[in-house]
Amino acid sequence: MKRFITHGICMLVVLTVISSCKKFLDVVPDNIATIDNAFTMRSQAQKFLFTCYSFMPKSGTLADDPAMVGGDELWSIPERAAFLDMAMGFQRKIDPLGDRWTPMYQGIRDCNIFLENIDNVPDLKTEERLRWIAEVKFLKAFYHFSLVRMYGPIPLIKTNLPISADVNQVKVFREPVDSCFNYITQLLDEAAPALPLTILSPSTEAGRTTRPIALSLKAKVLVTAASPLFNGNTDQANLKGADGASLFNLTPSLAKWEAAAAACKEAIDLCEAQGLKLYKYNPAFQQYALTDTIITQLSIRNSVAEKWNSEIIWANTQSTTVGLQQLVSTWWDGLYLDGTTTRGELSPTLKIAEMFYSQNGVPINEDKTWDYSGRYGVRTAVNADKLYIRSGYVTAKLHFDREPRFYADLGFDGGVFYGQGRYDDKNASNLFYIEGKFKQKNGKGKYGFNTVTGYYIKKLINFQNVVNNSNDYSVIDYPYPLLRLSDLYLLYAEALNEAQGPGTEVYKYVDLIRARAGLKDLKTSWSTYSTNPEKPNNQDGMRAIIKQERLIELSFESQRFWDLRRWKDSERELNNPIKGWDLSQTTDAAYYRTTVVFNQSFGTKDYFWPISDNNITGNRNLVQNLGW
Repeated sequence: MKRFITHGICMLVVLTVISSCKKFLDVVPDNIATIDNAFTMRSQAQKFLFTCYSFMPKSGTLADDPAMVGGDELWSIPERAAFLDMAMGFQRKIDPLGDRWTPMYQGIRDCNIFLENIDNVPDLKTEERLRWIAEVKFLKAFYHFSLVRMYGPIPLIKTNLPISADVNQVKVFREPVDSCFNYITQLLDEAAPALPLTILSPSTEAGRTTRPIALSLKAKVLVTAASPLFNGNTDQANLKGADGASLFNLTPSLAKWEAAAAACKEAIDLCEAQGLKLYKYNPAFQQYALTDTIITQLSIRNSVAEKWNSEIIWANTQSTTVGLQQLVSTWWDGLYLDGTTTRGELSPTLKIAEMFYSQNGVPINEDKTWDYSGRYGVRTAVNADKLYIRSGYVTAKLHFDREPRFYADLGFDGGVFYGQGRYDDKNASNLFYIEGKFKQKNGKGKYGFNTVTGYYIKKLINFQNVVNNSNDYSVIDYPYPLLRLSDLYLLYAEALNEAQGPGTEVYKYVDLIRARAGLKDLKTSWSTYSTNPEKPNNQDGMRAIIKQERLIELSFESQRFWDLRRWKDSERELNNPIKGWDLSQTTDAAYYRTTVVFNQSFGTKDYFWPISDNNITGNRNLVQNLGW
């Protein structure tokens, strides 16, 4: 049994740079009882299974999710969000920001211990044993994938090292990136057949993996592997292993896109066969007969904020969202200026507000009927705007005549914020709306509270939440979504467009998402309203459309950060200023002047995390990423 204990300890040697044999042996006795007892009976082995799950990153949190504020989607006050330092260009190789090298490899170590010992459990039925093995293989694949997205080529820890391993065996090498992706997909292929098709007991098993989750993750892994960051990335030509071998393929492979498209379609077919579908708001009981406008907005918002809705493939039960909703919820009412329960401090940037389409379903800079050059002027809302903007309110022209996802996802000055206990949309004048301008609420009244750009997140907030007083916020919790069906549809459209170019199948899956968002099909929208009507008819144009659809549909869901990287678009997007409105002004025209919040910079080296200097010093086989 000591053999299994020291497997994990040897891996820990690599991770924490314990090079002394004395230290290595000193920690063995403390673990003997734990490992010896962990697989003596089913109940104990199940605890170890849940330990393997415990290494899941805490998605949607400022402390453990770099995709929240590590890019250009959201901004905050620096000391409030550690990953904002990364967005500001302060990443470092000594104690890197958001370093997951050690915890992910610790998770892999425990997965290997589980797989090496689970056959020793005497009172475990064969079917359950196979399921648990499959779950741990899935987790092992996910932890490796998490590392590859961050660091690029990594050491693959297929089995833990034996106690007889010498110092040279412990000093592992980084594997070529294609080998990394091949191993991850191999694990998922091995896991999928033994996983259940669905969770039959949500009260006790919600969050555990299923076959649709495994196939959907495989689809995402293969799309990532086919993307420019990993497929023919000549920027990484000089990254070689300690043996001199290249760690990146330098020639793009169309076959990778074809494999990704096939994996996406397989996952879609299985998900749909299990009853998964794009969510549409249709409650069993509704107090008021809502307009189509609000129903569409709730369909968009609740596809994320309604627990285990019909669109959720996988959600992280270790990342509940009470704290997140408190963090992003706007400072609702001027009566509660001393309130601390809601903060509203994660601010969508102006570029994100401009990213959403016009009401005609095309980019605002392409819509020949939309006043793009005058978007920073002001306009007074009229009765026809009452479900979007408070009637009679003066706000930016940018906020008018936009697509439903703009109004469902973003809060802005004068914008109707459906909910907060006010649900009768026939009485629009009584609906809650954001009134921040000139009232010391937009980040100017209490330091660290409220928006720094003039925008708020609406999408992540359950519409039934209510601020009752300054320190009482009633929150409807939900686990943070990791994979939605809309994500999978767009991955499929992207892979198919890259493999074959635009066609009926590509249009179909993009249009399903557009229809849920209340938009016409893309070919009709572009041919009728766009200054570039041929855009959907060629591969380059369709690629741009799919990218914008993903960035809109999955906004604020920890996706943009990774998408920009895998597309190699970060250098273009993250070298632009972060902008917002001029919140200190006291007139409409002055308030809606754009102002620079921060000048971002991003270089080629920033696509991948640096490997900590401590790990490099302890193992010279771990060559550092380029530029660090």
